[in-house]
Amino acid sequence: MGLLLVVLYHSVILELVHDWIVDENYSHGFLIPLVSAYMIWRHRERIRSLPRVSSGAGLFLIVGGLLLFMVASIAVEYFTQRLSLLIVGGGLILYLGGRRVAGVTAFPLIYLLFMIPVPYVIYYSTSFPLELLASRLTTAVVGLLGIPIVRSGNILQLESTTLQVVDACSGLRSLISLSALAAAMAYLTQRTLVTGVVLFVSSVPVAIGANVLRLTVTAILASLYGERVAQGFLHQFSGILVFAFAIICLGCIGGLLRWLVHKKDSGSPSAC
Repeated sequence: MGLLLVVLYHSVILELVHDWIVDENYSHGFLIPLVSAYMIWRHRERIRSLPRVSSGAGLFLIVGGLLLFMVASIAVEYFTQRLSLLIVGGGLILYLGGRRVAGVTAFPLIYLLFMIPVPYVIYYSTSFPLELLASRLTTAVVGLLGIPIVRSGNILQLESTTLQVVDACSGLRSLISLSALAAAMAYLTQRTLVTGVVLFVSSVPVAIGANVLRLTVTAILASLYGERVAQGFLHQFSGILVFAFAIICLGCIGGLLRWLVHKKDSGSPSAC
């Protein structure tokens, strides 16, 4: 049945891989299936030990996913086509492995959503508000540093040059990547659901803060050395450094959450 799934969805899979190649916002898509596979591999012994009790509910998921695929193919709606692949896959696991196996593999399957590009209508409706937010916060930070700056929408006016916070600088790209990373870290490193959710949600302010830091560095470079330097190699390199800094921040938050849980467990009275 897995082979039939690949045959049925081969064009969808090829188009998805093509998007990972050409769309920089989803270049991390190549890693998502590997991380998902690792999540399942970690529980391989548990999965092997579970009884295989077929669940009829899986058939409803399979049929529903295939109907969704047919409708999406007629409407040429790529996101829904790709989503149906996960629904059918989940239905197969539920039907062949049963509810307990499906429960163990549920999160790794849901995690695959991070490999599917969101519809561009949603992407751009989210990107512009983030541009305005990043512009506003960057103006405040740069102003606190004593550098004259005036904001008009997503345009930053410095004494010697003008910078525009375009789509690529909205921070949405790093937000998507950091969210995927935070979800994996939460699942693999956190001991409780609450701390896992906190770590995942923290990726939003971390991504926004990292983007503001990058824009602030860009504004400082533009103020000191001109627009060419700010938008050249140093600008690109600062983006890499800032993203690495954001990953370190996520790691620190995750470590702090684990420490808090450990401290709470250590301080709890032992059961008699």
